[in-house]
Formats: sequence, C-alpha cells, structure tokens
Amino acid sequence: MTRARRRLLIAGAVVLLAAFGWLLAIIVQPAFQRTIVMTSGADGGIYRGFADRYAPILKRAGIKLVIRSSSGSVENYERLRDPNSAYEVGFIQSGTTSPKDTDNLKTIAAVSYEPIWVFYRGDTTVDRLSQLRGKKISIGVPGSGLLNVAQVLLGYSGITSQNSTLLQMDASAAYQGLKSGQIDAAFFIGRPDADMQKTLLNSNLKLMSFAQADALVQKFPSLSKIVLPRASTSVAEDLPRTDVTLLAATALLVAKDAMHPALVYLLLEAAHAVHGGEDYFTPLGTFPNLKTEEFPISDESARYFKSGQPFLYRYLPFWLASLIERRLLILVPFAALLFGLIQALPRLIEARMKKRFVVWYREIKALEDEVWNSREPTHSQIAQWRDEIENIDANASRIRIPYRYFQDVYALKQAIGVVRDRIANAAERAKGE
Repeated sequence: MTRARRRLLIAGAVVLLAAFGWLLAIIVQPAFQRTIVMTSGADGGIYRGFADRYAPILKRAGIKLVIRSSSGSVENYERLRDPNSAYEVGFIQSGTTSPKDTDNLKTIAAVSYEPIWVFYRGDTTVDRLSQLRGKKISIGVPGSGLLNVAQVLLGYSGITSQNSTLLQMDASAAYQGLKSGQIDAAFFIGRPDADMQKTLLNSNLKLMSFAQADALVQKFPSLSKIVLPRASTSVAEDLPRTDVTLLAATALLVAKDAMHPALVYLLLEAAHAVHGGEDYFTPLGTFPNLKTEEFPISDESARYFKSGQPFLYRYLPFWLASLIERRLLILVPFAALLFGLIQALPRLIEARMKKRFVVWYREIKALEDEVWNSREPTHSQIAQWRDEIENIDANASRIRIPYRYFQDVYALKQAIGVVRDRIANAAERAKGE
C-alpha cells in the first residue's frame, strides 16, 4: 500500500469517527421538551379550571405546563394558528371558528360540554330567544366563543343590533347588570359547578329553557342539546323546579400538528383523568371522545381511543419511553446497516486481497500456457520466460498483506515454482535437441 493511500484511509477514518461523534451527541442530548405552553382562557373561567387540573398530572411525568390566560376561544384559535407563536395547545369552543387546512392544527380530544345559559328578568316566562327582541342583552366579550355563538343564535331568532341592544360584557358585569336592572337578559357559558353558575342558579334570576333546542341544533350542528335535571341545584328547595333544556358547545383540546406524539399521549392521559368522570349532563366515560369535525383528528388520538396508550408508555416512565421512541428507535436502521457492514467488511477485505493474487495467477497461467504450447522454443524464448517468472516471483515477494493471508502468498510461490520447473524442462529439451 502506498503512503498516499494510507493517508487517504486515515483521513477517511477520521471523518467517520467525527460523523459518529456528531450522531452520538444528537442521541444523548435531551430526548424531549419538558415544557408545554397552553393558552387557556379567562382567569376563573372554565378553560382555566381545566388547565389548572392538567398541570399537576403533567408535572408527575416531568412536564411543566405553562398556562397563559386569554379572552377565550377565538383568541386561543388565533394564537395556535400562528406558526411563530410559543403556544402549542389550548382549548377551543366548537362552532366559534372557521378552521382551514392551512391552520396546521389537530384535535387531541373533545373534552367537555360547555352549557350556554340565558338568564333574564321579568315576570314573563321566556323559552324562545325571539321573545328578547327589543331588550338589552349581554352577549359576551370580544375574543370569546360565547360572543360568536350568542350572535348566531340571536340571528336565527331575528334579533340584531338594529332591533335590540346587544352589549359586550363579561360574566361578572352581566350578572351585576341583571341584578341592578340595567340589562334584561344575558348569555353565560360554563359548568354548573363554576362559581358564576352557582351564583346565578341560586339567585332570583330566571333561567331560560330552550323550547326550540332541536331546531337550533339542526341549524347549528356544533351545538348539542342537553338537559339540566330538576332539583339538580338544590334538592331541598327543588331548584330548578322543572327540567331545563339547554344548548351546549363542546370544549376541544387542540394542538399544533408539530407537537410530538409523546406529549399528545400525555395530554390524552390528563384529559382522561380530568374529564372521564360523570357530571350533570353526561354518564361516566362520555368524555374525552373524538366526536367532532372542527379540526382534523390527531393520529395519536385515533390510536389512543382504539387501543389505549402505546406499549412503551404503558409500562415505562415517560422520559424513558420517549427516549426510546425518539432516539433509540431511530438507531435501529443504522444499527442494522452497521451490523451488515461489519459482517460484509471481512469478505470485502478478503475479496480485495484475492483480487491482488488473481492478477499474478493470470500472469502465471498465461506464461504456463505459452510454455506448453511452444514445442520447439528458442533460447531467446526460454530466456524471456525465465525473466518473466523471476519478475513475477520478485513482485509476489513484495506484496504487503496481513499475516492471515500469508498462506495465499506461499500458494502463489508454489504455482510460480511449478511454472519455473516447466520452463527448466523446456530448456533441457531444447538443449538435448
């Protein structure tokens, strides 16, 4: 092997070692992020309540949930659809947005009903929104899902800002306005056990039962018809005194589609723990579910609801399962390739060594054929043959190969000896003649 070729091989080995070191550095670096940024909703609202219950569950798996408030569903959607924002997951109310394929968002799960409540003042029983025409009505705040839903529902009933006074007020201001008589009716959204809902349900304000619920759901499929049972607020005082028909949006847990599957599975486990029990409107196990068409369903969610958590996450700590899934499994094809190369390398080296001998065997064979085919060789021919065989022998002696191939060198020398003898015999015959 020449000095130049040795240097080339050494340079190649250095490059391979550098590449291997770089790959190893990638593998051993942190295998997953440890923080999720969530856009939740208004402080004290239903979404913030969900987020606060998710945080300790995720913390047990080593994930910190950073919760940031917003004005509601619409703002959450705007934050998540921005590819440059820090927000990765949040709650969006069904029916409050117009999702596009370019949003790059995915539904992790539908997690809860969000009842829509209409409380009002006066002696007349109100069971149709059209009865509120000409009244002062609070419909929510900008950025909230309630504002959009209230406007759509009122629009179906012929109520607009031209024939009624539609006020954008938060829940607390709307409640105070109802108590003081400054407004006639107000839309609210939230669970019955939320502080505002408990306050409203135990007040002297009246709760509207949607007599046209079936028709409204048909027109607005993102909503559902639910029933607040009689006496569910207070059995002792029989409040409410009749079943109340309500409309409900659905709270969706939505994430950017770039979120890693390992984190999606963790969020699904948290959603199951927080939302899996029975409540006022649904039996045990109704939520979380995938009964929504607002955003594309996450592939991980589809697998989770079909067969549960993947094997690794079921039996290993999250950090270890994530490491195996994100890093070690990536190495499987590389390991297979490396194993194949390791197995093939000896054969490649051996083939290269054999090839070096084949060249000289061809020379020997050609010389032997020439000796055999020459019946009456001249002295000059014999001299030429001797020069050729000695030249082959000299070159064979200079072949630099590992010790394990020395047997091939001596086999070559034996072949050289055979042909040298044939040349000597040819010379004897020529001398005799």
